[in-house]
Amino acid sequence: MLAQNPASLSVFEYFNGLDVFRRFGLDPMTGLEFAELIGAEQPIVTAVLRRGYEVAEITYPFEAGGRYARADPLPWVLVSMLPRLSQQPDSLYDELTAFCRSLPTQPPVRHHRALFQWLCMRLQRDHWIERSGSSVDYLEALNESFPAARFLHIHRDGHEAALSMREHHAYRLPIAILYRAAEGAGPSLSQVDFAASPEPSDAISEILAGQPALAYYGRYWSDQIVHGFRARESLEPDRYLEIRFEDLVAEPAGEFARVCEFFELSGGDWVERAVGLVGGAPDRRFPRLSASEQARLREACAPGRALLG
Repeated sequence: MLAQNPASLSVFEYFNGLDVFRRFGLDPMTGLEFAELIGAEQPIVTAVLRRGYEVAEITYPFEAGGRYARADPLPWVLVSMLPRLSQQPDSLYDELTAFCRSLPTQPPVRHHRALFQWLCMRLQRDHWIERSGSSVDYLEALNESFPAARFLHIHRDGHEAALSMREHHAYRLPIAILYRAAEGAGPSLSQVDFAASPEPSDAISEILAGQPALAYYGRYWSDQIVHGFRARESLEPDRYLEIRFEDLVAEPAGEFARVCEFFELSGGDWVERAVGLVGGAPDRRFPRLSASEQARLREACAPGRALLG
C-alpha cells in the first residue's frame, strides 16, 4: 500500500534476509564486502525454490527473461526488493552493486543509509520506508542503527498468524528446524546443509511436505512479540505506532490515514489506489482446528497475546 506513493521508496524485505551477525554489526566493512553481504543468497529461499515450492513474496522474473533460473542461488536483494522497484531488476542490481563496491570502509549501517539514499536519487523518490516480515523480533537493533526512525508495527491475531506461517514455505522450514532443535529433536539451523541436492526423503523436503507441530509457529510468533515489546520501551511515543491487521482490512481508509499521518505522507490519488488494494479479511482457520489443537496453540501464543491485549 505504501509503495503506491510515488514519493516513497518502498524497500521490501531488505534487512530480513541479510546475515544476522553482520547486518547491524559494528565492525567496518569495505564496499566490496557490503556488496557481497547484500548480494549473497538466502539459503532457506534457495532450498525452498529448488524443491518446487512457491513463495508469494518472491517476485523475481525467473521465467520472464531473468538472469537467474529458479534453482540458482539468487542474490538476496533480487528476491523481493529490486523486482518491486524496477521492471529490469538485473540491470538495477548491476548498477547497485557497482555503487556499493565504490563505498568507503565504514560500519554496515552507514552502508545501508548510503544504499537507500542512492536508490532514492536513482529512482527519484523523497524518502525510504523499509518493511520486513518478523522485523519486530530485532526492533532493538533497528532502533540502535536508526535512532531517529519511526516504527510501524502491524500485528495480527497470534493464532491466525501462526496458522498462516505454517502454510508459508519460507517460514515453515526454518521455524520447524529452530524449535525441533530447541527440543533436542533435530539439528540446528547452522547444522543443516541447505545447499544439498533435493531428495524426497531429505530433512528439508520432509518438513516442506509435512505439517510440523503448530505450537512451533505459535511460540515463534509469541517470542517475536516479547522481544519487540522489550525494545519498544526505549522508543519515544511519537516514534512508534501499532495497528491491528484485522482493523486495517475492516476499515482500510481510516487505518491507512493513521499510517500516513504517522509517516507524514502527503495525500493524493495514490491513497485511493492503496486503500483499493485491500480485499477484505481472509477466512479464519483457528475455529476449524480440533479442540486439542486449539488448546496447544492458545498456550503457545499466550505470552504474545497478553502483551498485545
